[in-house]
Amino acid sequence: MRSLQRTPVESGDGSLVRDSSLVWLAGGIVGVSFGAVSVAGGLPVWVPVLMSVLVYAGSAQFSAVGVLLAGGGPVAATVTGLLLNTRTAAFGLAVAEIIGSGRATRLLGAHLVTDETVAFALAQSDPVRRRRAFWISGLGLFAVWNVGVLAGATAGSALGDTARYGLDAAFPAVLVALVLPALRADAAVRRCALLGAAVALAVTPAVPAGVPVLLALGGLVLHRRPARAGAAA
Repeated sequence: MRSLQRTPVESGDGSLVRDSSLVWLAGGIVGVSFGAVSVAGGLPVWVPVLMSVLVYAGSAQFSAVGVLLAGGGPVAATVTGLLLNTRTAAFGLAVAEIIGSGRATRLLGAHLVTDETVAFALAQSDPVRRRRAFWISGLGLFAVWNVGVLAGATAGSALGDTARYGLDAAFPAVLVALVLPALRADAAVRRCALLGAAVALAVTPAVPAGVPVLLALGGLVLHRRPARAGAAA
């Protein structure tokens, strides 16, 4: 009887691990790319490795390293990374209740907030499952990302041009898979997403990498809150 009572939880966690594995795989692949690109460009191994542990912000890390490799200083790289990562402030508000209470829990949870983890958590059907999804996917992705970065940085220039492997398509493909259910279920979300995508595509040729993602948030202007019950016609 006790084994039957444990089955739903075990099964639920198992399905979350299974579903998260696709995100982890993509994260590991892109992490290898980041580590390899950083070291092949002339940075010491410890720079991408330490950045991935302390900063942990995929696209912002790529942009910051790009600035450094282009001859920019640490201040310029930091400002670029902070600008591109401002979107996580909105993500943090979206998952504030999911993460849990307690200062240490919130501090660690805030460090694990990423596009993929937030999308995966919010795609779940109930609050308990959302919280478990956030922590399972977040901790797993953090571990795999850092292992991938270390592997890529250690390999250095041996991998050659990482762009030829199409690694830059891994994360976008995963994100599309995560948001499709929400797009199918809510017309308002579809309108916001379409406008955001149009804005991002329009500005991509003219702005630095990562900025189109921030500007795509402008699609939220089309979002409308449900009318209050009993409101006057």
